[in-house]
Amino acid sequence: MPFFYGWIVVAAGFVTMAIGVNARTAFSLLFPPILDEFGWERGLTAGAFSFGFLVSAVLSPLVGRLMDRRGPRIVIEMGVIVMATGLMLAPLANRPWHLYATLGVLVGGGANCLGYTGQSLFLPNWFVRRRGLALSLAFSGVGVGSILLLPWLQALIARAGWRAACWALGFLVLGVLAPLNLVLKRRPEDLGLHPDGEIAPRGAAAARRTNVVDAAWAAVDWTLARAIRTTRFWWIAVGYFFGLFAWYAVQVHQTKYLVEVGFSPTHAGWALGLVSLFGVPGQIVLGHLSDRIGREWVWTVGSLGFVLCLLALLALRHAPTAPLLYIMVASQGMLGYGLTSVIGAIPAEIFEGRHYGSVFGTLMLAAIGGGAAGPWVAGAWVIFSLELRALFCSHQSRHARTPSARSAPDSS
Repeated sequence: MPFFYGWIVVAAGFVTMAIGVNARTAFSLLFPPILDEFGWERGLTAGAFSFGFLVSAVLSPLVGRLMDRRGPRIVIEMGVIVMATGLMLAPLANRPWHLYATLGVLVGGGANCLGYTGQSLFLPNWFVRRRGLALSLAFSGVGVGSILLLPWLQALIARAGWRAACWALGFLVLGVLAPLNLVLKRRPEDLGLHPDGEIAPRGAAAARRTNVVDAAWAAVDWTLARAIRTTRFWWIAVGYFFGLFAWYAVQVHQTKYLVEVGFSPTHAGWALGLVSLFGVPGQIVLGHLSDRIGREWVWTVGSLGFVLCLLALLALRHAPTAPLLYIMVASQGMLGYGLTSVIGAIPAEIFEGRHYGSVFGTLMLAAIGGGAAGPWVAGAWVIFSLELRALFCSHQSRHARTPSARSAPDSS
């Protein structure tokens, strides 16, 4: 071939992420009309997304083990079918548990197989020197897909309702992603190639040590049992938990929150899409940078991006202005989404080996657990803050009426 087959694998990942991840993100757009139609409690309805994440988290080690044994074609095609099934069954929902089963369990479980977890289980095999760049290019599909799919989906919801949007999305997932992912291979060696398209094995072997900080550590034949007895494993798990906690706490509630503080549903939908669009250059630059300065620095920058995003969201309640909105979008997209460019590369360079899938899948148990907890905690906090505000206003109202009540006998 005139170019390295690994770039075909990256291109397939780009399209899969563009459609598959945004099909899960679409819950943020489906959430308001579902809430308006059924009148269910906000926390209960948002819990469908969180519950799907919990199920996805439990499945992560199994997905990693299945990837080690069967490879990406089986795992990702399975995710496509499961996700499409969930989207097509969701319009039949009329009770909360129906929503939990379809948009929660099936869509969330499918996204686990074909999204960040599934792609991170085999894409690092194809690149070593350019691992950060390759992963960030594949994951940047989320941003491109969001600016194309989410506004279209928002318009479809406004015109035809959330049920029609689910059906359309389900057919899109099945019709495009099922045939596309037949091109996948687990590793370059399956085609007689070497990582990064190197000509000689010695080049690949030398490259393999380029981004490894502790060569003696990486030389160990890591199994899951060995990995979980190390402090490095647990520090990564904690970092992944809180990283996705912040990510999905913002993402699930962002659209509804922006509407509540004064923005139109259309502008709120565009903001969600722009976050991922801003993430395209952010992911690519930070991923490429991580190949040179190290993964830990890029993770730090991404985490600071979410801190700025949360501060901007808090400020928007008091001053819902366009500049603050753009600060929120830019910090979340250009910096925060940079976490994805290293989420697969970090454990690949610490626990690489034959059992990497099992190790990474177990680490994603913590990450997805954080993603599940984030929307639920954020929803519960919104309810608590509203109740606290109502209680405070009621107390102030009673206090304001007390003097007039006392002065009434004097006026008579």
